[in-house]
Amino acid sequence: MSAETNSNRKEPRTKTAVVVSRKMDKTAVVSIERLVKHPLYQKLVRKRSKFKIHDPKNETQAGDVVLIAETRPISADKHWKLVKILRKAVQVEEAKL
Repeated sequence: MSAETNSNRKEPRTKTAVVVSRKMDKTAVVSIERLVKHPLYQKLVRKRSKFKIHDPKNETQAGDVVLIAETRPISADKHWKLVKILRKAVQVEEAKL
């Protein structure tokens, strides 16, 4: 490849999301929530999309706000990768009864 073809590449799409599940190795499930106006009733409705992201160092936790970028398919349903953690989740210890 020449330098010219590398400069013509598009920037990957990025999104800000919240980690909802951390039960797999090197994978996290994130959720992106948006408000959409209902076409007939004009009420704002919350729409949610869930994506599996590649987290090679297992550094995310549930509740973290992360920046993700679109990438080549890593597995059958993993097409996004972790760019950076924007805000860590607050850890609350459970009280013993």
